[in-house]
Amino acid sequence: MSHHRRHRRIGVITGSALLLLTATACSGLGRTTVGTLSFRAHDSPAELVYSNTLVRGCHRIALPRGAAHVHNNTLVDIVLYRTENCRHTDKADGIYVATSLSNVTAPHSLPWRSFTVVGS
Repeated sequence: MSHHRRHRRIGVITGSALLLLTATACSGLGRTTVGTLSFRAHDSPAELVYSNTLVRGCHRIALPRGAAHVHNNTLVDIVLYRTENCRHTDKADGIYVATSLSNVTAPHSLPWRSFTVVGS
């Protein structure tokens, strides 16, 4: 094989690899909340923490009985919902929690089950 053909083949392989890496990296890119969201039930000291959550979509709060306490230590605002699918109900609208703030439900109110990021 000639020296020129070898360099061309290496160039094609390298270019293909770079194209594949770029496509893979771009498809995985997504804006995140940058920071942590901490959730806790009324009767539990254990915390569930989400770090750098994607800003798109509905996120289920994975606590068996839902969350009663939240601390938004991210760079974005969130909306909490009493349903698992980020929908309003007849009994409750979403609860807005701004960046670096906390919120606590009343002891006998329904827990939060999901959240969305504002502006997503």
